[in-house]
Amino acid sequence: MRRYSRITGTGSHLPPRRVTNAELAAQLAARGLETTDDWIVERTGIRARHFAESDVTSSELALHACRNALEAAGRSASEIDLIIVATSTPDMVFPSTACILQHKLGAAGCPAFDVQAVCSGFVYALTVADAMIQSGSANRALVVGAEVFSRILDFNDRTTCVLFGDGAGAVVLEASDTPGILATDLHADGKHVGILCVPGNVSGGQVLGDPLLKMDGQAVFKLAVGVLEDAARATLAKAGKTDADIDWLIPHQANIRIMQSTARKLKLPLDKLVVTVDQHGNTSAASIPLALDASVRAGKVKPGDTLMLEGVGGGFTWGAVLLNF
Repeated sequence: MRRYSRITGTGSHLPPRRVTNAELAAQLAARGLETTDDWIVERTGIRARHFAESDVTSSELALHACRNALEAAGRSASEIDLIIVATSTPDMVFPSTACILQHKLGAAGCPAFDVQAVCSGFVYALTVADAMIQSGSANRALVVGAEVFSRILDFNDRTTCVLFGDGAGAVVLEASDTPGILATDLHADGKHVGILCVPGNVSGGQVLGDPLLKMDGQAVFKLAVGVLEDAARATLAKAGKTDADIDWLIPHQANIRIMQSTARKLKLPLDKLVVTVDQHGNTSAASIPLALDASVRAGKVKPGDTLMLEGVGGGFTWGAVLLNF
């Protein structure tokens, strides 16, 4: 009998501090930068985001999301035998945020590691966890996306600092006799490194380069629209499915125009597009599991629905996962 993996619980967590466009615009005005709520909404669809306090780490946000996912799955941390954290904002250079999270959860002994694929990170991590469960290397995994992007934003650049927020999302993925994850498709192309990056590193106790996020927004937009459609169609083909089989499209929550464009290319009505970017901003690797959990708890996504998850991020990385919920 073939072995599959299924999501049995979802969870998420946002820092309490909610920052509206108006509040952020006021902060930028104090720096001599002009922006407005209308300007941000028109270009991105974002109305608010959450910022973590300075002493709150990615692992702390992940901890709350994981506890919520475990509760939803009816599982305890001691039953988990794999932890994968997708993050671009780890607590430390090393050890991994996954190991720190593991200790906080009290789940010692199981393998724990990070995946760094920026905004595609959760799709990458879910694909790895699925492969490990299918192979028998794991039975029950926590797959997490957690970010504190507010730490790497340049608040002197109004074109990027308004886009991102902090948060975490998690799923419990378990071995099953019935299909859950149907197909996945992952890609990367390193020639696009320069259009979205944080070009700094630590050497000898000093930061070399620039430790703040840099992005060529137009280049990212053009690339994202094309590769997201390609990844979705490749995943559908692997699963022997068509556009019509998708009940919900849950894309990386970066920009409402990119998301809507992808839905149209897949011939999906916009009411089948899960949107949380308006309230969360771009939370990078956390955005897909955050949106998934929000839609589950709102009663939109129900057992038996077919979901298309897809992400694109710095690297450049992109990919998609098709699953039965």
